[in-house]
Parts: sequence; C-alpha cells; structure tokens
Amino acid sequence: MCQQPAIPLLNHQIVFYGAGSMAEAIVRGMIARNVVESGNIVMLNRSSSERLSELRSRYGVLGSNDPEQKNEYLRTAPVIVLAMKPKDAAEALRSLGPLLSPDQLVISMIAGMTIRTMQGLLGKSQPVVRTMPNTSSSIGLGATGIAYSKEVDEQSRRTALNIFEAVGLTSVIDEERMETLTGISGSGPAYIYYMMEAMIAAGIRGGLPAEQSRELTVQTVLGAARMVQQTGEEPAALRKKVTSPNGSTQAALEVLEKGDFFETVISAVNRCAERSREMGLALEKELS
Repeated sequence: MCQQPAIPLLNHQIVFYGAGSMAEAIVRGMIARNVVESGNIVMLNRSSSERLSELRSRYGVLGSNDPEQKNEYLRTAPVIVLAMKPKDAAEALRSLGPLLSPDQLVISMIAGMTIRTMQGLLGKSQPVVRTMPNTSSSIGLGATGIAYSKEVDEQSRRTALNIFEAVGLTSVIDEERMETLTGISGSGPAYIYYMMEAMIAAGIRGGLPAEQSRELTVQTVLGAARMVQQTGEEPAALRKKVTSPNGSTQAALEVLEKGDFFETVISAVNRCAERSREMGLALEKELS
C-alpha cells in the first residue's frame, strides 16, 4: 500500500535574510523534520552567489542576491528571518521597513538587538520575534530562547516555535531575561568545551594518548548530560550518587570547591549576561 507523503507543518514561504551557518542549521533542521518544503525556503545574502549556489544545490532552496528579486521576496513573504550580523542589521532593517505589510512576521536571530530597536529601525510596530539560538542547533540539539512583541498573534507564535523546535529545545521568556538566557545556553557550550579541554589535557599529562583522552572526555560529558535528561534527577542528586565518602571523586570535588568552582561558574554566567546587555546598549546608542 502506498504511503501518503507527510504534509509539512508550514505551507507558506519563509525568507532567510542572511545565509550564514546558523541560518543553514535552521534550514537543514526544518527540511529534515518536514516543517516546510525546501521550495518554500528562500535564502538571501548581499553578494556571494557561490554561497547561494551551494545552498540551492545542498537543500533545494531558492536564493538570490539580485536587489530587485530580493525586494520582491521580502515584500511578499509571510515570514522573514533576520540572520545577518549585527553590524549589517541597521541598514538592512531601515531598507526593509517600507517593504513590509502589517501582517508579515519578522523573526530575529541578531544578537543584542532588542525588539524596541528593531521596530524603531523598521519605522513601524511590526510583529517581531526575538530569538537567541546556540551553536548546537547545527546538529539538532540547540537551545533557543524566544521572546515576542505584543503585536505577535497566536498563529505567529506557533510558527516561530515550529521553526526553532526543528533544531532543538525552545524556551519562551520575557525579553528582559534574554541576556540571562544568553549567559546560560547562548554561550554555555563554550564553558563546557573549556572544561573538556582541561579534562583532555589532564588525561594527556597523566599518560593517556591524546585521542583516547579525548574519546573518554567526550563520552563522559555526553553520558552525564543524558543521565540528567533521561532520569529526571537533579544534577546535585546524581553527583551525590557517584561521590563516596573519602573516595577519589570526593577528593576531586574538594579541589574544585577550593577553587570556588560553583561560584566561579555563576559569576561567568552573570558576566556573560552583563556583557550581552552592555553590547545591546552600545548598539542602541550607536544607532540612535
């Protein structure tokens, strides 16, 4: 018996204004999870025809850097995802504003740029969704924070969630908490990579071959994350289960405590959030 092909979740066009690695990760996830057909995805960039050709060949998407064609796509697309660098955003948004109709949804992946700033640059109270995905989205294990402007209706909220759920977990937050989220999940992979670097180095210094030390570290981190995810237990409870009194694990944890590891990580998250806030304010000041 023939099986009917699955119907995509979204049957309208989505334009990615910017064609970098994060935009590609989202597109790959949406196609793989049948969120939208590849023919309904348009990718735009400023100059690189080679990059667009590569994306068209790889995913079957549409693409253009022709100014007139780009404007037509932007004028008519129900959903526009802003995926350009912050330095290019002001000019792009000022040009985009006059093209938009009130019912078009703008989804931003631009770091540090607030909804208020985006609407100011657009020159209108456009429905805007602000997001902060992380780099693990590229393998479908991302964590994305999402905040909505008051103009975003329920259907558009669902559309935004469908897009980012294709590449991992989504978390809807108030926009004023976006910097805290940046400190945890936006930049969080870097903290884990840094600890992995140290663990690998310790293994090598202890006499393990570099590749073996790397494999053991990667599997240990992966296993620990899965344990928290699959058992539903708190990290503190799982830590206690593997920490025998006066044992080797306790001895290691005492060294971390002596270095104020717990509070240092909290300080790092807080500083990341603070710096994200500073960068956002600097961007607003520059644009004003």
